[in-house]
Amino acid sequence: MTDGADDPLAVKLEYLFGASDTDRDGFVDWSDYEQLIGRYLNGYGIAAEDRRAHALRAAYQMYWSELLRHVNGVDRLSKEQFVVANQAAGADRSRFTMADVVPQAIFDVMDTDADDAISKPEYKVFLEAWGVSDLEALNVFLELDTDDDGRISRGEFIGAIRDFFTSPELDSPASLFFGRIER
Repeated sequence: MTDGADDPLAVKLEYLFGASDTDRDGFVDWSDYEQLIGRYLNGYGIAAEDRRAHALRAAYQMYWSELLRHVNGVDRLSKEQFVVANQAAGADRSRFTMADVVPQAIFDVMDTDADDAISKPEYKVFLEAWGVSDLEALNVFLELDTDDDGRISRGEFIGAIRDFFTSPELDSPASLFFGRIER
């Protein structure tokens, strides 16, 4: 089992695993991502034929393929495998960068009014898609809005996702997407 107590990035990835395991069976597989994609599309009222839906699905398929590349011969990931695969994918910058591809597609889905920024109501739907009801996570919106303009820009959102996967700080706003992280 992953011992996140010594590795803050592993702790965050364990939280991501919990949020990604949509059917709560103790594993993450492609059906969990299909469920998550469906939550996004339903929450934002986007048709499956929409170009943003296609881009989101393609981004998650690339991410999933990259995770599987790091855990030979499996089609579902335990928590430990999920953490190891994400760490390996994050270390290998030669192929796929999770912090670039998937967040771009998610941002395009979230930005329902196409103003290239995320409002607090748009961010709330994002949290609901992930099954997060923690008010503290919604309050993170204000901290992710680093220029205090009342919106999260594309750069602020992508930067926050990148920080989630790379920063060892458990109290940074980007580390709190799923609520306060307890060791």
